[in-house]
Amino acid sequence: MSVDRIDACFARLRASGRKALIPFITAGDPGLEATVPVMHALAAAGADVIELGVPFSDPMADGPTIQRSSERALARGAGLRYVLETVAAFRHDDAATPVVLMGYLNPVEIHGTARFAEAAIRAGVDGVLLVDLPPEEADETRSIFAAAGLALILLASPTTADARLDTLSTMAQGYLYYVSFAGVTGASDRLDSSAASARLRDLRQRSHVPVVAGFGIKDAASAAAMAVEANGVVVGSALVAALAGTGDAAAAAHVARTFLQPLREALDVR
Repeated sequence: MSVDRIDACFARLRASGRKALIPFITAGDPGLEATVPVMHALAAAGADVIELGVPFSDPMADGPTIQRSSERALARGAGLRYVLETVAAFRHDDAATPVVLMGYLNPVEIHGTARFAEAAIRAGVDGVLLVDLPPEEADETRSIFAAAGLALILLASPTTADARLDTLSTMAQGYLYYVSFAGVTGASDRLDSSAASARLRDLRQRSHVPVVAGFGIKDAASAAAMAVEANGVVVGSALVAALAGTGDAAAAAHVARTFLQPLREALDVR
């Protein structure tokens, strides 16, 4: 299913005039047994796509909240095999919600790009966002992913030059992720939705895939503000922080559901 599942999701949203809500969580945090229940809770609360972070020892694009989350998950043994097994377990009861892995290139290359792509598709992954893979060096990876049916999700930022934007817009699959400010995840004090509006309008005009905005979105108000010009929003660090230390899987799922519902409501009343 793969890329088709993402495309079908955004087609439904477009037909109903709704915006995508895309929560990010780190696989294996707040516990190995909690990830699948949290994913189901997010889907039940209105998540359109789930971004699942692949724990990595040097997450250079992430702020302290997700860095610590990744460290905790790795200490519990949440490697790439665990991540793929988690997606497969989620797919037992949810065949519709797209799942995008977000992480770094090193684990993919160590696993072997073709082998990884095949394993990801078997598990039920729809797309992969590799933060440290520049578009100029992405042709081989994109080709291998495409052959397997896996979308390579690309990033754009406020500092991305027009020529590179054109390249990104041509290469984009699934959706284009707009980083709302230059910096690391979680710096919500730097979010300026008005400054991002013109950039998002330009990106949507250039891109043949939906454009979603992430970084700094922490609550219903910031989600609604960024969704004015974006096709959807990603919420990560604030959700990861809310989940931290929640204890058992049931408690984590409850927190995930309670956190996401106000954001869903805010996007739907626009």
